[in-house]
Formats: sequence, C-alpha cells, structure tokens
Amino acid sequence: MTAIWKETGFVEDDPWVIESEDRTASEGERRLVPFAEVIESGLPGNERAGVLLGPFDDPLKLEPLLDRIEIIALTFPAFSDGRAFSQATLLRERLGYTGELRAVGDVLIDPLVLMLRTGFDSFAVTNPTAIRRLQEKRLPTVNHHYQPAARAANAPGGYSWRRVAKI
Repeated sequence: MTAIWKETGFVEDDPWVIESEDRTASEGERRLVPFAEVIESGLPGNERAGVLLGPFDDPLKLEPLLDRIEIIALTFPAFSDGRAFSQATLLRERLGYTGELRAVGDVLIDPLVLMLRTGFDSFAVTNPTAIRRLQEKRLPTVNHHYQPAARAANAPGGYSWRRVAKI
C-alpha cells in the first residue's frame, strides 16, 4: 500500500502513477513520465505533466521544460541514498522550480523532516511504521540545523553565519 502524505495530512485520490509491469495508469489517473523518455521525446501533449527522476538523472536538463511540469517525483532507492536531496536543492534553489516535489521509494519517517527542509511537498510512503507515525501526527522534530536549506528556518534571525555572495 502506498499512501501520499503532505503536511496537511494524507491525500485521497492522488492522480499520479508510476507505471510498471504490474501497474498502468487507468482513466482519471496521470502517468509520471520517466526522465529518459522526457529527454528523448519531450513532454506529451500541451498539458502540464509529471516527471519521474531517478538518482542518476540530471535535473538541470529539465530547465527548459519546468514551466510545463506540475510535479517532479524524486527517487530514494534506499534509506542510505541521499542523491534526491541534492536534486531537490538544485530544482528549488538553482532552477527556481515552484511545482510539487514528491519523494518516492524508500521514504522513512526519520529523514522526512530534512526532506521538507530541502523542498519536498509530498511523500509516497509505503513503510507501515512511517504511515502509522504520520497518522498519529508523530513527525520527528529537529530544533537546531547547521546547514541552510530551501525552506526557511523557524528560528528568529535565521542563519547569521550563512555565506553571502559578495558582489
């Protein structure tokens, strides 16, 4: 079972589907187009689309298409693989992407707070413990951060030590 979670709670009837041999998008659902297909053939039709990025995919190649992309799903193939954090940071901070970023794959409860800080909006959660903790509204809290992120810090004054580009 996959549950889609946002900070406002679980999402019912989410239209986005990652197609596989066992699952295809049916009527009323929308397919997340694999990155390789987007690069090779472009985006289908004139409507806004969703794109699925794997850990080796370069999000910078999507820059000319970002105004047509409604959602980008970034893959966490394993708990120990953090490449999607870097991809999210590139999309939010360097490319200015404002659409939805979704974490898919091995999405666990502990790194979810950092995923929020790096710009993720939604999460495809399959881990039963993570689903239960989210249902119970037991999201881990981290009160002190030593790195800046796409999402502003709650602390007054922000990051006074943050490097500022000198012009």
